[in-house]
This record gives sequence, C-alpha cells and structure tokens, in this order.
Amino acid sequence: MTTTTVAPETRRTRGPFVADERLLQRRRVGPVDRLPADDILALLPRLPDWPAATVCRTVRLRGATTILNWLLTHPGEGWQDRWTVSGADHGTSWIGTLAPGDTRLAVTKRQEHVAGLACLLMCRVVLPSYDFLAAYRAKGLLDRVRKIMRPEMFVRLENAAAERGLSGRDRSDALCVISKIVLHAGTDVDALAADDVLEMFAWSIHAQPRRKQVPGLHVAWDLLGGIGVTPAGLTLRSALRRGQRSTTELVGDYDICCRPIRDVFIRYLDERRPALDYNSLISLVGELVGTFWADIERHHPGIGTLHLPDEIAQAWKERVRVVTATDGTVRPRKNIHALLMRVRAFYLDIQQWALEDPSWVPWAVPSPVRKGDTLGYEKARRKTVAAMHQRVRERLPHLPALADAAERCLAETTALLTAATECEPDEVFDHTGTRYRRRAPKSADLAARHQGSPSVTAENLVTGEAINLTRREDEAFWAWAIIETLRLSGVRLEELLEITHLALVSYQLPGTGEIVPLLQIVPSKSNEERLLLVDPELASVLATIITRLRARNGGIVPLVARYDHHERTTGPLLPHLFQRAHGARREVISPGTVYKLINTALAAAGLKDATGQPLVYRPHDFRRCFTTDAVTGGLPVHIAARLLGHKRLTTTETYMAVFQEDLIRSYRAFLDTRRATRPAGEYREPTEQEWQEFQRHFQLRKVALGTCGRPYGSSCQHENACLRCAMLRVSPQQRPRLTEIIRNLRERITEARINGWLGEVQGLQVSLEAAKRKLASLDRSTERNCHTGPTDLGMPIISDPQ
Repeated sequence: MTTTTVAPETRRTRGPFVADERLLQRRRVGPVDRLPADDILALLPRLPDWPAATVCRTVRLRGATTILNWLLTHPGEGWQDRWTVSGADHGTSWIGTLAPGDTRLAVTKRQEHVAGLACLLMCRVVLPSYDFLAAYRAKGLLDRVRKIMRPEMFVRLENAAAERGLSGRDRSDALCVISKIVLHAGTDVDALAADDVLEMFAWSIHAQPRRKQVPGLHVAWDLLGGIGVTPAGLTLRSALRRGQRSTTELVGDYDICCRPIRDVFIRYLDERRPALDYNSLISLVGELVGTFWADIERHHPGIGTLHLPDEIAQAWKERVRVVTATDGTVRPRKNIHALLMRVRAFYLDIQQWALEDPSWVPWAVPSPVRKGDTLGYEKARRKTVAAMHQRVRERLPHLPALADAAERCLAETTALLTAATECEPDEVFDHTGTRYRRRAPKSADLAARHQGSPSVTAENLVTGEAINLTRREDEAFWAWAIIETLRLSGVRLEELLEITHLALVSYQLPGTGEIVPLLQIVPSKSNEERLLLVDPELASVLATIITRLRARNGGIVPLVARYDHHERTTGPLLPHLFQRAHGARREVISPGTVYKLINTALAAAGLKDATGQPLVYRPHDFRRCFTTDAVTGGLPVHIAARLLGHKRLTTTETYMAVFQEDLIRSYRAFLDTRRATRPAGEYREPTEQEWQEFQRHFQLRKVALGTCGRPYGSSCQHENACLRCAMLRVSPQQRPRLTEIIRNLRERITEARINGWLGEVQGLQVSLEAAKRKLASLDRSTERNCHTGPTDLGMPIISDPQ
C-alpha cells in the first residue's frame, strides 16, 4: 500500500465560538488617501462642526498640519500606509513626540495635536485600528461621529434602544461601539456589513493581550439588525457559534499525513455518526484519530497501514497508559481501558463490515489491541463504582447543610441589598453589626444616563471591599435555586437547564378535584421523556423562580433560546426557567456557570470531608444523592429507574451507595415474576375498572400528616410507619400534630433510657430524627411561601378523559 503525504491543515479552534482571524487581515483605505496635504487641510473647514472662533480654527489647522508633515517623513503610497509604517496605529504615545523643536508647554502642544488628529479622523484621511481607538479614549471624538456621520441613522439607533428598554449605560456602550466601527471601517452606519462587527469581535479575541470582551458589542449587533446591517433576530452569540462540524473537519484537526488512512477514519466515523450524539462523536474522534493514530504518526513518521507491527503497537500501548501535562508532570490515564476498547472496536467493526462490503477488505487487519489488553475493564469499572459510592457517602450527610447555607446566603444578601437600596448614594448604614457606604455612580452624568434600576454597590468600611450587591444577590438566588432543584428532583444538568414554564403540568382527580402537579422532563441524554411528581418543597422552589422572572419582566417569563453545548445547536424560543440577564440580553444559564454558582454556595457553607479537605459537589452528585436517599427511604428500585430516566436497572444500581445485594436480588426476582405473569396484551387502553383503580390510588394517598407520594402500583415499604418514609409529604395544616409527635417521641425516649430499654431508644431515635427533618423541611417551605406569596404556576390541567 502506497503512502501519500498531504500538507498539514491549519489547526482549527475547537471552542464553540468562531472568531475569524482573516477579518483582521483586511486592508482598509480612506476615500482621500492619495490627496496632497494642502487638499487635506482644505477639507477640514467643510466639517459641519467647524468652530467659528479663529483661535479654535487655528489650533485645529496647526495640529493637523504637524501630523501630516510628520507622516510625510515615513514611506508609503498614501496616508494610510504612512500611518501604519509610522507605528501610529498601535497607540498614542507618538503624539507627545511631535514637533520636538516647539518650545511651548507639553500640555498645550498635546491639545493642539489631538484637536488636529480628530479632524483628520473625521475626514477619514486615515482609518484607525481598534488598538489605537482603545488607547485614544477620546469620548468627544465618538460624540462627533454621531453628530456628523449620518446623524439621522444614529437617531434611529437611539430610538430602537429606547424601545427595547435598554439602560442608559447599555445604550451608551452600544453607540460607542458603533461609532468606533464607523471610524475603523471608513463608511457610514447604514453601509456597514455584519463582517465589520465580527471583525471587532475577532480583534477582542485575538488582538487584545487579555482577550477582553468589548462592552456593548452584543447590543450594538442587535441595534444594527434593526437597520439591516446585521441579520434581524439573530444574536451575536448565535452568529459566532460554530455549530456541528463535518466529520472531515473534525478529523482534519489532527493533521493526519497519510491521506488513505485519514479517509478511512472519516468513512468509519461517518458510519458511526448517526448512532452517536455530537459530543460522543467528538470524543470518539479525539480518541481514535488524536490519541491513537496521530500519536502513531508522530512517533513513526511515514507509516501508511493500519496493520501495525507488534513493536509499534506495544510501544503505543505503553505510551497511552500515562498522560503528560503541559508542565511535564506525568499521571496514569484514568480511562485507559475505555480507550483500548474503542480502538479494538474500530478494528473489529471494519472486519465485520468487510464481510458484507468488499470495499472494507483492504483495511480488515488484525487489531493491535488484543482481548487480553481489556481484561481489566470490569475491575476498573468496579473500582470506579466504589469510588462513586464513597463520594455519595461523603456528601449525602452534608446535603441539608449545603441547602441551608445556600438559603441563608440568599437571605443575608437580599437583606443587605434591601438595606442599601433604601439609602441614598454616599450614605453610611449599619447591617448586622457592619458599617457600609452605598457608592454613588462615578459621575452625575453617568447617573443621569441610567434608566430603570442600575446596580447597587456598597463599600464595606471595615475591609474596604466594594460589593456589587445586585450581582451578588442574583448569584445567591440562582445558586440556591439550582441546588434546591437538583437535590429535590434528581434531574441531570442538561435536563435542569431545559426546564421551561411549559414543563409544569397538573392532573386533576375527577372525584375530589385534587391537583397533582407534574414536571415534564424533555428528552436529554437517553431521549426518554418522563413525568416527575412535584412535591410541595420543589413546587415552592419553582414558584419562587417563576415569581422572580415575572416580577422583572412585565409579568411574563421571557422567551429565550437555549444553546446546547453538547450538540452545538440552538433551540427555539421558550420560557426557560433558569435564565439570567447579561446586560441587555437574556440567556439560559450555561453549564460552566452552574458549577461556579454551586462552588459559591460551597464556599459559604464551608463543608469539609473526614480529612479536613473542602467538599466539592458536582451537579451529578445531587442526582446520585437523590437516588440513594429515595431508595433507602423505601422507593422501589424499578420506580427509581423510571424517575431517573434509566433504561436499565443496573444503571440505577450503580447510583445507590447504600443498598443491600439481597434486596437487589429480591427486586429483580419480583420484576421477573411480574413480567412472566403479565402478557404482552396487557399494554392496551385501560378498562373502566382499571382507570377507577388508578384514580383511587391518588385518593388513598391521604394519611394523618399529609399525603403519601409513593408511585402508582407500588406498595408501602414502611408498613404504614409514615413518619420515617421519604414519600410522606407533610401538610402545613398538620404542623401542630407533627410537633406533638416530636414532643411525645422525646418523652418516650427519656422513659426508655430510664428503664434501660436501649433497643427501644434506638428505634425511637430514628423516628425522632425523621420527624425533625420533616418539620425543618415544612418550616422552610412555609417561610419561603410567606415571602413570595401564592404564585400561579400557569400549569395546564389534564382532566379526566371521561
């Protein structure tokens, strides 16, 4: 087999956003680039804002003359070339070096040169770069752009900003961005193109030393969409998102030199792609093409066959057992068995396909990964499951403390924000024994430009720390909302961010009229749509979120589009519950932000493990804790699997940290017996008797303390000892009864200890702790409802089909 070498492709950026560097290479030239200096100076008096005072005219003309004479000392065919060669486009330090023989004060000379330079820029003699404009910092120049260069278009933009309800700060930032683009592009506002805006974004990513986002750029894109410059209805983030890439592009990232082998990988991955989600496809490409074959070519240049000699295959298997970091440190590879199995599957798939398609025959060769190389997979999997169980055991006992800390942090931050809001700017106030001073805006002009509710900032007079209370309260609220929803529902991170106002539905019992709230989980990882019963505590959390969104958006839940970071696709506009405001735009919270918010709550809680190290919670830890707590509380395993959206019972079992093997066997035997006795014909429309039996299940859920939340078709696991059951939902009206039960339990424990009934003490203590937890949960939910008041969730009601 011959080897064909191809030129290495340019390595593409693998992030979700595209910042095209080619836009930065465009050469821009002004309309008067080749005019002589005298003709340029003759243009200045034609400016609409040319001053009437002779002194001001003289200053501007002298400053412009000095700059033009200085540029003439540099080579170039036109003014733009001389401007670039002189280095003036990279900053403003050169302004102080002009006219060294001038004996006037440096301040006087600089003012004259700056005035002349502004006139040259307004006449588009030179088109400044964004580096120069960032260093120039002359707001008056940008104001002149809006007054001189098509002022009617800027008026339209300002009106559009007012119609959108933008604050004065957002509006000012957006107009400054557009003014800079007009100066840099050398054209009027309505003659701009979308690439002109994308060029500024590319500069902010590639040209700036710290990759700093430009304030107002996103709003500027939206405003320009109203006049046809940018696509209407398409946000800048949506325009920049890469989307799903072709298999050829993904493989091309790794610069495979042998074209036939590269084509084989592309063809193989195209065959596998329909059965994989996009994120799994990217991982498979990285392992097969990057970790496997790119490493082979790097250590054995010129290789052109998949049939690897034993020494090459063995050397690769030794290398991939460790991972070398950028700093040179080496660690064992955690997923070594999964990597080896994927490489082996690649070879075995080709061998199997070659039996049906002869075109695969030349590539059907022995696998370099033998069966013996993967024998440790099951052992490694058991080790991973054991570590997962230990992780749950460490975190489950601290989960109530984390939830309380998140709620306490929210209450404290809200109280501090309220206290600061009631004060005037620069006023000093006390809060919980600490003195603060509410900070005023940087200038009176800035305060006048603000509309709506600007951020409230306070300075801690003890530590000197300046705190943006509005932002901190927002972060505290969403940290609390995320933690509560994750721990009470057990949903995945992707499913959490997909929850919309439309996902809340309810079922109304025909006999009693009782409303059963349900939460619809849309297809995510397993594409299994399911309904979860919403308990009162979770309903209170969701009601608080809806109330907050409505209060800040005119009584409605705003429609936003969610970007799926795994599939690289943008969904339709929906009333997502987990959305936040970013300046003038609203977006669904990103997965990275979820991690940051959870870490913020953890820092406030100060939780530590047995070794004294800070505990770290990931979103999936809440799902495992939810499963363990529910099953140990009596929920059948197969019901838990349905709630979690698992297709296989074994997947659910790996989530449960505390569970006896004999109980697993019992449930499996129960399921096998039920499946054997229930014929396939049972899966049909329910009869009238079966439907009435289903309705009676909800009517029989009523118990002394409230409602039993066990799923339909499952028996009571606690033999009606409801106090200990995790499925018991205590009614607020039954709080006196619950407190009486707690008092009675304490008296019985005291009596048992006096009489030495230690076994009785142990059993009563378990019931007492369960009763305390239910009382704390009930009080937490009741207190939250007192603050928020009743909320109409807007849930559609599914009534009796009869």
